[in-house]
Parts: sequence; structure tokens; C-alpha cells
Amino acid sequence: MTSDALPASFLLRGTAAGGTLRFVGIDATQIVEEARLRHHLSKTATAALGRALAASALLAVVLGKKSDSRVTLRLQGDGPIGWIVAEGSADGLLRGYVRQPGADLPIRASDGKLDVRGIVGTDGELAVTRLLDNGEPYTGSVRLVSGEIAEDVSTYLGVSEQIPNAVLLGVYEEGGRVHRAGGLLVQAMPGVTDATLARLEANIRGMGQLTDHLRRGSLLETMQTAAAGLDLVLAPEAQPARFQCRCSRGRALESLRFFAPAERQEMMDEGGQEVVCHWCGEHYQIEPDEIAGLDAQRERAQA
Repeated sequence: MTSDALPASFLLRGTAAGGTLRFVGIDATQIVEEARLRHHLSKTATAALGRALAASALLAVVLGKKSDSRVTLRLQGDGPIGWIVAEGSADGLLRGYVRQPGADLPIRASDGKLDVRGIVGTDGELAVTRLLDNGEPYTGSVRLVSGEIAEDVSTYLGVSEQIPNAVLLGVYEEGGRVHRAGGLLVQAMPGVTDATLARLEANIRGMGQLTDHLRRGSLLETMQTAAAGLDLVLAPEAQPARFQCRCSRGRALESLRFFAPAERQEMMDEGGQEVVCHWCGEHYQIEPDEIAGLDAQRERAQA
């Protein structure tokens, strides 16, 4: 596999140390840039949502039982961004949003990095929702431990799912746009040895910040560095990933059923209603005759 053959945003999967380590990585650069544009995100809000989006995709692969399994990640801290919601699927489809897209903080004086911890906050909760084998939704949660998101996701996997792991997430912005964004999740599988874990920990410690590593190289090179000396075996093909919402004009129209008839009549009198999808920022202009059709359908159903 060569890096020049990879799609714009993509997932890579692999194993190492004779199958006792599982590697899942995502280059989410294009996805996070689209999220920034769709939601008019500040620089720090872009970094926070970008990390959450990458994490949701990684969790969907690790926790999902099907090729299209979805995981929804929600962070609610005491920082100015409010909540962060990201949904990822094992087939590479991602979407997400934040409560306060314009929230921002100055660069940290201590290390010159974006203050994701500050904008998220450290007093709060990370909740992860996924579907069980019987189709029922299950939500597990943990208290935030850092607000940096990677540590919080790693803690969730260890505490709520009993999965030994390492999680790295990063977003780098340059020239007013997302230059690199991605994530790496390493899962310890049954049979892993202490020597393997020690080598993995040393490799990751030597990498430093994922953002800095991605700036210097590709996701492929990052995974190879993390697995140095552990015989990484990658899946033969990268899986394309993209920002994709499940909203539609039909769903936007259906959402107006939740309003009272008098409220819908007011919408018609005012020339229609604009519906905005909070997941992706798409605008749908619903015309008066379409709104009138909702009441006509209900009257026919009751007849």
C-alpha cells in the first residue's frame, strides 16, 4: 500500500504482534474541513469537533458488529462550547455538530496548542450510544477526565467496555483551514504479552502529539511508527470516509408534524417554513402547499 493511492479521507485497519493488537486509524482531514465550513466553526471548536468525529469512527469500528454499525458520541462539559455530538459508522460515514460553534479560546501559552481542554471543560460527561445485537440502543458513560477527548474516549473504552486501549486524536489548522486531522486507536486483544504492550507504549510515547506526527507524515506512516517492531499487517485496501448526513427534504417536512395545527397554519400564512438540520447545517425551504399536505394526510388517516 502506498500513501499516494489513498482517498481524501479514509480508514485503515490492521493487526500486529501476531493478532494480539488491533489497529484502526482514520485520516479525517476532508471530513473535518467540511464540518468547519458547514457549521462556521471557530478554530478551537473545529479542533474539538474534529477530534470527536475521528473518535466516533474509530469507536464504530471497534464496538460495531456490522459493516454499517453506528456509534454516537456526546461530550457535555462545563466549557464554553457546550455539548459536542458526533456520529460515526463502521462504513466511514460521519456527521456531527456543537452547541456553540463560535466559541473560541486563545492559544495556550504553556505549549502553543489550541485549548481544547478549556473549550470542552473538565467537569462533565462522555456518553456513547450504540445498538446491541438485539437492536436495542445502549448508552454507556463516564465522567470527563481531561476534556482533551482522546483521554476521555480511552477511559470510556477501558471502564465501560473493558477494552484495553490507546487512543490518539489530532487536528491541525493552517491558513484558515484544516490541514491535517485524524485519529488512531490500538486495542489490546486476548493473548497480548507484557513485552508487546511495553514496546507499544514506548512507540507511542516516542511519537509525541499525534497532530505533530501527522504534520510530518501520513496516517500510514503514523501507524507504522506506532507499530514499529511489532509486525504490522494492514488490510489490503483503505476504506473511504466522508461527511454524510441522513437528513432529507422529506424528513424536514415530516418534522413539522410535531407542531400544533395552529402553528403550521402560521407557517403557511408567512409563506412557508425553513428547516435547518442541526447535524449538517443543510437548509430546507418548505412551501405552504407542502405544509398543508401534512394536515390533509392526517385527515385522510382519521377518516
